[in-house]
Amino acid sequence: MNLDLTGKTALVCGASQGLGAAVAHELALMGANVYLLARNEANLKAVLHSLDTALQQQHGYFVADTSEPSAVASLISDFLSKGHTIDILVNNSGGPASGPLLQTNVEDLEKGFRSHLLTAHTLAQLVVPGMQAKGFGRIINIVSTSVKQPINGLGISNTVRAAVANWAKTLANEIGKYGITVNNVLPGYTKTDRLDYLFGKQAADAGTSVDAIVDKTVAMIPAGRLGEPEEFAAAVAFLCSPAAAYINGINLPVDGGRTGSL
Repeated sequence: MNLDLTGKTALVCGASQGLGAAVAHELALMGANVYLLARNEANLKAVLHSLDTALQQQHGYFVADTSEPSAVASLISDFLSKGHTIDILVNNSGGPASGPLLQTNVEDLEKGFRSHLLTAHTLAQLVVPGMQAKGFGRIINIVSTSVKQPINGLGISNTVRAAVANWAKTLANEIGKYGITVNNVLPGYTKTDRLDYLFGKQAADAGTSVDAIVDKTVAMIPAGRLGEPEEFAAAVAFLCSPAAAYINGINLPVDGGRTGSL
């Protein structure tokens, strides 16, 4: 099985912590040059220094906020103008604030679309020409199992993630003939700071303990436990590999079997 990414360059958004950082590590282990993008420069530096360089890769980072697509575009355009290409694009951004959809103001909903959909679209427009020229490209969108089964209390996320999933399927149909695949990977309950935040909020709203919320959640997961970031990252990394060349336009849940649909 060909999992070798030597000589390939990956851009991983939201890579300063959590799932994004885990994906960056996996891609580096497979030989890719990995460029990180996120808002927190201190965290980016820490992740950068921890990336594998056994295969003499060159890694780097960009400080940018994905809720500002034009700023992200400016940084990546400059990078590409210097002769670089991006073979692998991992679209990922921190989850929007939780809460009922009807109580969500338009500004927060708009920010969610900018952070997730508009930045992903902007980056795809920038990197796809280079992928076409090489006859190889991978675009992975880290979304949510809510695209299959909306999650109560996550109004913005349910709305925006579904838009990203359908955007990705449309794009997969358009550019698959160039050797470029576009897939969505859907994390379930995985041990990240985002999950800690959601569990804490649920516990506060219900007047109970975080441990009680965790136990209730784990009881709904056939695997009987929460996921590890590395397990999620392994699925993403496989879809980025040459071995996954004929997997295109799918939603892949990595959730221990929790999602109640195929």
